[in-house]
Amino acid sequence: MSDLHLLVINVRAKDLKMESIRDGFGRGLLTAGQKYEQVVGICADLTDSTKMSLFAEAFPDRFIEAGIAEQNIVTVGSGMAAMGFVPFVSSYAAFCPGRCWEQIRTTICLNERNVKIVGSHAGLYTAPDGATHQALEDVTLMRALPNMVVLVPCDSVESEKMAVAMAESGVPNYVRLARGPSPVLTTPQTPFQIGPAYVFREGTDVTILANGTMTYQALVAADMLAKDDISAEVIHVPTVKPLDGDTIIKSARKTGAVVTAEEGQINGGLGGAVAELLGEECPTPMKRIGMKDQFGESAQTPEELLKHFGLDGMHIAMAAHQLLDKKR
Repeated sequence: MSDLHLLVINVRAKDLKMESIRDGFGRGLLTAGQKYEQVVGICADLTDSTKMSLFAEAFPDRFIEAGIAEQNIVTVGSGMAAMGFVPFVSSYAAFCPGRCWEQIRTTICLNERNVKIVGSHAGLYTAPDGATHQALEDVTLMRALPNMVVLVPCDSVESEKMAVAMAESGVPNYVRLARGPSPVLTTPQTPFQIGPAYVFREGTDVTILANGTMTYQALVAADMLAKDDISAEVIHVPTVKPLDGDTIIKSARKTGAVVTAEEGQINGGLGGAVAELLGEECPTPMKRIGMKDQFGESAQTPEELLKHFGLDGMHIAMAAHQLLDKKR
């Protein structure tokens, strides 16, 4: 695992590619459909927006457009899973799981149905649409459900791999996808499996745990900290549940200080999961970066909102400085 950081692109590169995480997932779902005829798609009138259109065009006989009916898509998906299919159901995360959490709980999780829930347009990268469409609570909602795997890819390359892994997992999954273009950090050779957390940069002074679009910001913060002679270890956590406790605890014991960064509510999200883990297994000075019990706002670009809410690389670096000062 110590060589994984070599498979992450230089975040300071001037020609860093930008692509929406949802685009990669659309390609991955198409690949999953080509590999497994049991894979089916169900969408709530957002086929183009959620990038399920690639699958729908390739496999029209395996795709259902259910209309604006989020509660229906998950219950239909549960029924199809009971018949041996592998349904991927998609909408905006604000609506699914936001609007149909009870149906997910009762028809999918309670019955352990192999349904894949795709929550697109999550977080602040849905900047122009404002607070109503910026799902910030979705990870918390889904992490609380028994039998549910919760996934947050860092870029379009990883989300492409993730779609295929989800089709193969055999259990209920939730994946959170961002709307706007974000930096592509990983390569086709960068390892990915459901479950592990990955060391993207080794360090000795502070551990920064992040996922989604915030993994890029964590790497930017590590570069900033290096200029101040602070060695930051950056760990990407694409699987929030089940959490890779071994990797996180090993790093926390090495550095003695932990910062988490996520583009959602810190209450019950990645920061909450890590705090619970460390509180029970390895008490460690910690700082959580994320949305602090507040809704999002409208903006022209995601970058405006990340800066406004203190979620960019500079604020992560500042949090690390504050944590280390307090530790000293």
